[in-house]
Amino acid sequence: MKEINLEKLSFEDALIQLENIVRELEAGKIKLDNAVEAYEKATALKKFCEEKLKAAQLKIEKINVEPDGNITVSDFDKVEED
Repeated sequence: MKEINLEKLSFEDALIQLENIVRELEAGKIKLDNAVEAYEKATALKKFCEEKLKAAQLKIEKINVEPDGNITVSDFDKVEED
C-alpha cells in the first residue's frame, strides 16, 4: 500500500479510501503481509475523519427565532432535541 498524505485529503476522499480498505479486508482481498499495513492506514483515515467531523461540529450553530421575534444563536453542543 502506498503512503497517504492526509493534509491534502478531503473528508469525502478519506471516507471512500477507508470504506475501500474495510471492504477489501472483509473480503479477504488483501494478503496477510499487507493486512497490517492496510489496518494502520485505515486507522489513520478513521482518526482523520473523526477529527474533520469534530471540527465541523464545533462550527455548527443553531439559529433560533424567539416568539418575540428576537434571533439568538446557540452552540451545537447546547442544541436541544426537538
